[in-house]
Amino acid sequence: MRGGAKVSCGCVTQPLFKMSSATFSLISFNRACYRKDEARVSNIEKLCIRAVASSPQHLQFAHSKAQKSEKAIRIGVLGASGYTGSEIVRFLANHPYFAVTLMTADRKAGQSIGSVFPHLIAQDLPDMISIKDADFSTVDAVFCCLPHGTTQEIIKCLPRGLKIVDLSADFRLRDIAEYEEWYGQPHRAPDLQKVAVYGLTEILRSDIHNARLVANPGCYPTSVQLPLVPLLRANLIELRNIIVDSKSGVSGAGRGAKEANLYAEIAEGIHCYGMTRHRHVPEIEQGLSDAACSKVTVSFTPHLMPMSRGMQSTIYVEMALGVTIDDLYQQLGNSYKDEEFVILLEKGVIPHTRHVRGSNYCLMNVFPDRIPGRAIIVSVIDNLVKGASGQALQNLNLMMGFPENTGLLYPPLFP
Repeated sequence: MRGGAKVSCGCVTQPLFKMSSATFSLISFNRACYRKDEARVSNIEKLCIRAVASSPQHLQFAHSKAQKSEKAIRIGVLGASGYTGSEIVRFLANHPYFAVTLMTADRKAGQSIGSVFPHLIAQDLPDMISIKDADFSTVDAVFCCLPHGTTQEIIKCLPRGLKIVDLSADFRLRDIAEYEEWYGQPHRAPDLQKVAVYGLTEILRSDIHNARLVANPGCYPTSVQLPLVPLLRANLIELRNIIVDSKSGVSGAGRGAKEANLYAEIAEGIHCYGMTRHRHVPEIEQGLSDAACSKVTVSFTPHLMPMSRGMQSTIYVEMALGVTIDDLYQQLGNSYKDEEFVILLEKGVIPHTRHVRGSNYCLMNVFPDRIPGRAIIVSVIDNLVKGASGQALQNLNLMMGFPENTGLLYPPLFP
């Protein structure tokens, strides 16, 4: 009931919203429009509500917990005290089929999620524990949000029946020699690498569906591959002279205390880093080379921006002989016309990071360059969502046989 049916007890009158467990509302952000399929509303139950204890937030939370199936998929979040871990927890709060039953955070062991992330204080979740004390028999699937280089040893010791989405870079590169070259250490789980599936959802959906271990893509590679893969597959752009200029919010550097990430170091400036040697380069080139069926080398420069989250990749490409901007636009439109989360904007509309903040959407568009024969592509995502935790949830939904948009239909936050 939109008007908010009221129930009263004594001196207190509170609005109460109640939906049956078999119905729900789908809100989908699609090409600047929202579709809403109205759900029928069950009868209002009479409740006695105490003024001091029953806020609308508590009512909504209690109701959502009651609506979760008793046979919910049990989820473990490894590294729950980081940004990507907390985003996983945020999205799972309203997921109808997944329930968090295990959270690890070695340096925060024994603490509640609300004490580490006050914005999650209303969530009824187990305290975080050290990973050595985790009982993985109590979970059905795991999100691994641990730092690069630490995940391989942990994942290879997990029960074989678990479904795993790894948000680190440890299983993204198929060539373990290339992994050692870029990450400075040998791969510690080469047998697992052979079965790991790269998790760029819209591109590799069928492979992800049957996977046991999914290597969730990096944020920069997601923003770059989504617009370029369809164009390379269709032979519409040249393999040479691809230039990628990417900019990310500071959360992309993680939550650890680092001098370079202090406010005085970041504010009021733009910082390029990882010049020619950023670790996402081989991941980007691996995906683009697969799409082109030939080796692709890119010029990639990332920048850190004085904002908490958001990512924009501005990509400069050379069109194949006889190809026009309209051809590129049409190919992207055909590739993503049925996709929930990848949206090609109307011609001439520039994507902005503020229009995807907090959401799983990728907005993109293509523009003619002043240099004849070249095009400029702009792609924006939230680095913590479509660039990390949102895509991870999209992948686990697929792996568990649920609609991939489940728990992800949050419109972007604005302003």
